[in-house]
Amino acid sequence: MRIVLFQPDIAPNVGTILRFSACFGLPVDVVEPCGFPWDAKAMRRAAMDYIDLVDVTRHPTWLAFETARTTSHAGSRLILLTTAATTPYIDFAFRPDDLLMVGRESAGVPADVHDTADAEVLIPMQPGLRSVNVAVALAMVTGEALRQTHQFPGETP
Repeated sequence: MRIVLFQPDIAPNVGTILRFSACFGLPVDVVEPCGFPWDAKAMRRAAMDYIDLVDVTRHPTWLAFETARTTSHAGSRLILLTTAATTPYIDFAFRPDDLLMVGRESAGVPADVHDTADAEVLIPMQPGLRSVNVAVALAMVTGEALRQTHQFPGETP
């Protein structure tokens, strides 16, 4: 399982996601551009000492990510977390090699990225509310995906 961040806007959210990913041994793909400078100082501040414990791959564009995905992760599904989905994440059958993607905090993902996703899942919420924080949403969905696939650290399938 991998985490994919599409053009993240907010460094502290990325830091939270990198810490989360380090704790669960999940590699992270970052599709740029980011809405903040990605430098060692900024990432150390956001992810603290966890930055050295997570495998981060940065892709300069969506096309570069898609090229890497089809070569390095052929057969893996791209699962988009989006409020536009109709399938609740708790009703979705995750696989161990899924790529779980979240969009920009300010705008989600564009239509062509939606069209590329193999599946889309949502978090059921109270009517009239837009969304939860991207890091919280990713943690919720990833927790369910890890539970279903028995991939929590120390767990055997």
